[in-house]
Amino acid sequence: MLNRYPLWKYLLILVVLVVGLLYALPNLYPEDPAVQISSARGNVSLDENQLERIRGALDDADIAIQRIEDQPNGVLIRLVDGSDQLDAREIISGLLNDDYTVALNLAESTPAWLESLGASPMNLGLDLRGGVHFALEVDMQAAVEQRLQVNASAMRETLRGARIRYRDTQIDGNTLTMTFANAEDLSEARDIISGEFPDFQYQTPDAERGASLAMTLTQQKIDEIQDYAVQQNLTTLRNRVNELGVAEPLVQRQGPNRIVVELPGVQDTAAAKRVVGATANLEFRLAARPDTPASETETLAFRNDEQRTAELMRDVIITGENVSNASTGFDQNGRPQVNINLDGTGGTLMNRATRSNIGRSMAVIYIDNKTRTRTVMEDGKQVEKREPYVERGIISLATIQSALGNRFRITGLDSPTEAQELALLLRSGSLAAPMYFVAERTIGPSLGKRNIEQGILSVEIGMLLVVAFMLIRYKAFGVVANLALATNLVLLVAALSMLGATLTLPGIAGIVLTLGMAVDANVLIFERIREEIRAKMPIQQAIHAGYERAFTSIVDGNITTLLVAVILFSIGTGPVKGFAVTLSLGILTSMFTGILVSRAIVNLSVGGKPVKKLWI
Repeated sequence: MLNRYPLWKYLLILVVLVVGLLYALPNLYPEDPAVQISSARGNVSLDENQLERIRGALDDADIAIQRIEDQPNGVLIRLVDGSDQLDAREIISGLLNDDYTVALNLAESTPAWLESLGASPMNLGLDLRGGVHFALEVDMQAAVEQRLQVNASAMRETLRGARIRYRDTQIDGNTLTMTFANAEDLSEARDIISGEFPDFQYQTPDAERGASLAMTLTQQKIDEIQDYAVQQNLTTLRNRVNELGVAEPLVQRQGPNRIVVELPGVQDTAAAKRVVGATANLEFRLAARPDTPASETETLAFRNDEQRTAELMRDVIITGENVSNASTGFDQNGRPQVNINLDGTGGTLMNRATRSNIGRSMAVIYIDNKTRTRTVMEDGKQVEKREPYVERGIISLATIQSALGNRFRITGLDSPTEAQELALLLRSGSLAAPMYFVAERTIGPSLGKRNIEQGILSVEIGMLLVVAFMLIRYKAFGVVANLALATNLVLLVAALSMLGATLTLPGIAGIVLTLGMAVDANVLIFERIREEIRAKMPIQQAIHAGYERAFTSIVDGNITTLLVAVILFSIGTGPVKGFAVTLSLGILTSMFTGILVSRAIVNLSVGGKPVKKLWI
């Protein structure tokens, strides 16, 4: 019999529709503004007394709480008003110590029965939720120079152990040059160094004084160092973002030397930029002895008193890379300090350096990589050029009383805030190379809310116009097309939610375009049915022919559009990818609803029945 589906096909369509409806439902429940408290150490939990103090402090500040929920690694405090988030975080941070991380969040309000099915709402992008977007560029040449500094220190220690005299070491680009008193020392040093450092090309150019050995990194090693620098910085940034406690952050590599950071929902953008972009690191060095050659020493000023200086060894004992954990506290005089835990390598190096230098001073040096921008003329045009520079300052110079191990403390910090940020940076890991902001974009939560409202309005207007056109043009069959269109929207939202896709403004544009294109299949089918009826074909046969003969044209048209969407996704960046994802899913759902769902409705309403006149 014409225009009848077998039972299994009706059941299949019904199952798809029910599943789509269930997984689209969570998007009807808006997220709640919240403050998330999590353990910084992973083994510290809030007790009832602390929760009561927090609840009382928020009540005193007239901050309304919806409810407080226990989580595996902390608690989540849901607020009534999103404008209270910043104040709530400041109050809670003041009541807790460094064992906890207090962060802003947007908490899902999906009912428990939907969560038990694994249903969750779509993730909202930066332009809809609000937040900050940073693009940072890794200084690749600085990465190479830092590695050369480490190699130079190791080479000097090796030569001192072999009792080979050297005069000076210099770094120029990718080349490290060491000067010796005579050719014999140079030859012996080259034999030793080349065995331990195989990643260099060795040359002996003429030197004005004595003999010199030029060591240039191979291109393969340079590429390896630069790639490692980007990967290490990527890991460090992810750790820092985790310390901030941002929900659904994006930290990814872009191109050979850039990293993109997106922090949805972040309101305190100044603090986010300060933590994400911080390039601070530490170095621990011994104070120079009076008889130390000038080539092995360096004079540095104190951070809080530039008139005061100290003569230090160039060789570094350890850096911030060897810190495994850091927390803040106060010394016996009530001044802020940072308590340091070192990893195994760092503890061994620190113990080796201090046990043989008891009574000698050791300095903690704070290093900050910064940039300054100046305007220069190039080819008759004013061009802004970024000049990186490094600030080094001593924050502590103390006498070694006994051999140090894996634990010690740093004093001499200006404020508790500086101590907290330094501890955070040391916990999250040091940067392998300096980074600089090259782009910054901030979207406020109010603008994100307005974008959502305008996006929903555009979908509503687009759908209303399509519905009106189909009703006017195709009458009763227009109702069929509109039911299929509504089903298409539900399935598209469900698919985006199930895949965990992030919805952005370009994504909403893709949805609007999908709604406009979704009825194309029905237009082709209905126009074909009209032609068959005008050709005096019986109504049931005309309906059957309309669906069967329009199928090839529908598939061809949608496949070409799908190929374009796939190309956009493969070569595009963030916004273009968002548009391509919604467009691709929309094409698939449109074909399903435009062909199968609409025909199922037609079959159930007029299929196999004696119809004398068709309202189309």
